[in-house]
Amino acid sequence: MKRLLVVWHSHTGGARQMAEAAAAAARTEAGVEVVLRHAPQASVEDVLAADGYLFATPENLATMAGLMKDFFDRVYYPALDSINGRPYATLICAGSDGAGAARQIERIATGLRLKPVAPPLIVITHAQTPQAILAPKTIGADDLARCAEIGAALAAGLAAGIF
Repeated sequence: MKRLLVVWHSHTGGARQMAEAAAAAARTEAGVEVVLRHAPQASVEDVLAADGYLFATPENLATMAGLMKDFFDRVYYPALDSINGRPYATLICAGSDGAGAARQIERIATGLRLKPVAPPLIVITHAQTPQAILAPKTIGADDLARCAEIGAALAAGLAAGIF
């Protein structure tokens, strides 16, 4: 059985919804176990045991969320050279851009020698005021369907041995 690790963080709920949609779709693939972990609870053991990864984070101040960065800080060196070539994809919930967080995760994944299997999926919420930025987010059905497609494709690739 292949294992897909979905690591997420979200303060206002957007990235959590995206991760959950992707994980739910991935769980429909036979032969793939999906492990959904909030970034503070995700461990190097989770990373080493997984065959593929899906990272979901908000973009905060043009970077990934601090707790996602903490996750990468905790697992990077213990996982280095042990997960080379494993597939990953990224989901980002952003107010206006998302490119900064996408670049950060790409650089970390490159250092871990992971293989991207899809371009980063960035959902723009258009939250631009302090009130809108801090408000709970509701991700629309079309965007959640896009997240589900990424999760399903990643799981199918793992199950088929493509990745």
